Amino acid sequence: MNKPLFHVFRNTPFGRETLLQSAYFCSRLNMPLAIYQPESKSFLLYFDRDVVQVDLDGSYLTDPASAEEHIREVLAPYRIKHSLVQPVSKSASTLPDLPVHFSLMTCPRSMSDDTRKIALGMIGSKVRRIVQSAHFPIFLPAPVFKPWNSLAVLYGGSDNAAAALRLALEIRRRSNTPLRIFSQGSRREFEVQMLDQGFSGELVASLDWTFWSAGDLVEQLYSIPHDSLVLLGAYGKGLIRDTLFGSTMEKVQSNLPNSMLVVGPKCDWIKTAAS
Repeated sequence: MNKPLFHVFRNTPFGRETLLQSAYFCSRLNMPLAIYQPESKSFLLYFDRDVVQVDLDGSYLTDPASAEEHIREVLAPYRIKHSLVQPVSKSASTLPDLPVHFSLMTCPRSMSDDTRKIALGMIGSKVRRIVQSAHFPIFLPAPVFKPWNSLAVLYGGSDNAAAALRLALEIRRRSNTPLRIFSQGSRREFEVQMLDQGFSGELVASLDWTFWSAGDLVEQLYSIPHDSLVLLGAYGKGLIRDTLFGSTMEKVQSNLPNSMLVVGPKCDWIKTAAS
């Protein structure tokens, strides 16, 4: 996690809150921040096996003359290194190609639809596509800046959930933030699954772990601290037989207002990290 966090700046009050979230995240983890100030409504991200065209809503182009000044004002209280991202080139379609050598990327819950017209728990189609294709985790910040004081991992047994736990362990190490795990099901089954995924028995035994019985997940989510950063895996089959952005785990992102860090299926460097 020594590469920058990638942030696309929106020069609006909503965008200010999102940049505050990114700046706070970087300050907690001592990470650099890379900011892209868009000059057009679309850009391309070239991943290993996929190209994602990100289409921004018009608010991203608000008052470009004041954007850099506003960025400096937001970042002033934070002692973090930051740089402005420049397109690598332009494709045949004349869209700017942006670099993808980042540790994380900040995405509001929607980048293509007007923020004022979408529901709190809605994840836009372009953001879902980035989660599915990116080789780095995606940071989905809460709509309004709020510091996080703990980490909450939703572990359902999938390899992507295991990657989210590995990422949480690294964040705990770097930020000295307490970590809790939440699972729905049998403790014994999940412990065996973790061991099979390469976690040490000593680590598994030391985890602060809450197990929910079968029931209404929406009601159980109330036990997740309001000031926690939630980490979870996306598009991965686990013991609960469900995936984020489909069935049960859809309830998580649509009912929790917390900031979230989502590990998609292409985040291979996290899946192979030491546990």
